[in-house]
Amino acid sequence: MFARILLASLALVSLVADGYGQLRGTGNPRATTEAPSWRPAGEAVGPTAPAPTAGTAAAPASAPAGTPTAAGIRTATLPGRTPAAPAEAPRRPFAKVTNGNGSLPNEAGQVWREYDISPYTARVTTTQRPEQAIIDSILRETGYEAWHGEPLGILSASRKTLRVYHTPEMQNTVGELVDRFVSSEAETATFGLRVLTLDSPSWRSKAQRMLRPITVQTQGVSAWLLEKEDALALLADLQRRTDYREHSSPHLLVNNGQATVVSTVRPRQYAREVVLRPDVAAGHQAVLGQVEEGFLFDFSPLLSIDQKTIDATIRCDINQVEKLVPVVIEVPTPTAPRQRTKLDVPQMTHFRFQERFRWPTDKVLLLGLGMVAMPAPTDGKATVPGLPILGTAPARADLLVFVDCKGTGREAPRVTRQPDREAKTYRGRY
Repeated sequence: MFARILLASLALVSLVADGYGQLRGTGNPRATTEAPSWRPAGEAVGPTAPAPTAGTAAAPASAPAGTPTAAGIRTATLPGRTPAAPAEAPRRPFAKVTNGNGSLPNEAGQVWREYDISPYTARVTTTQRPEQAIIDSILRETGYEAWHGEPLGILSASRKTLRVYHTPEMQNTVGELVDRFVSSEAETATFGLRVLTLDSPSWRSKAQRMLRPITVQTQGVSAWLLEKEDALALLADLQRRTDYREHSSPHLLVNNGQATVVSTVRPRQYAREVVLRPDVAAGHQAVLGQVEEGFLFDFSPLLSIDQKTIDATIRCDINQVEKLVPVVIEVPTPTAPRQRTKLDVPQMTHFRFQERFRWPTDKVLLLGLGMVAMPAPTDGKATVPGLPILGTAPARADLLVFVDCKGTGREAPRVTRQPDREAKTYRGRY
């Protein structure tokens, strides 16, 4: 009898120990576990619950204390304490990520240089980030690909320092550009910038003998260099034409290396959509849209150290609303089942030009952008004069741009402003 009681006690102790081991997650030592399998394609990536061991079942994470689980074991928490939320696992990346070897690659012989640009940036007050002009000039000269491929390159600028990591050859190019900014100390230069239009390009036949063509990359655009005396004579001859229109101030004061924007735009509203409104008398309401038509001219000059040549980036954007095409839609209401209203769809013309030029300061650059949309906002003109009922055609004009340097702030001649034919708007970059 005593032996039977002893055997029963040992069996009970073994069962209790086995259950306690399952509660602690150790499982039955006799049970086997399965190896983790691959994640199926398309399954969300994120933290997953640990796989339950054989013979046990994982308790739901949201199960309250004391709730029986699939294995019959109740979860419990200490009195007065709430279960701690599980820590969110870090994002599992798909790409292989390493910390590197702790140093910058220099297989191509890259070197680190820091340039003091404070003599330039300290004198520019027309923008909050004058160092951006230096960055833009370097990227235009060297190309964006030189800093985003092989070999590794770094280009960064603060208000006082330009930091560059690249090959010695690239450092020489960057150093020359930085010297062009720093040597002038943002000295103000006076440029003549005239944006004008003519209804006909016939002026070229008479002026051909004084024009010296230069290479242009943009299709349909021509460029010439003129002596300053010839440019004055040509401009005086154009001003005597009845179709002559000028769209900018004849003189601009520009910080060397900074951008100047000349623009003439006007907002134009139109009925874009219709929203049903039972609370209004008509039962609907028009939603207005707005487009801006006119022109924007961006001019960014940079003088050489000896001030004998000019590098200038010239950008011209023109938006013109040719006409508003009407569309009639039905907006029935209980009181007016056949009610209709009209929407407008803008028919627009866009002209975009951007190119960089280099020419001597003692010459005048003349750009002929071709027969493009009229820079000044216009409602069009009659196809046949005196007969507007035959329809209207969008205005087109031969767009010309005269650019010349009149000297720096110390040596710039005193200029007399001529009355503008149109209101002008000057806006800083960004």
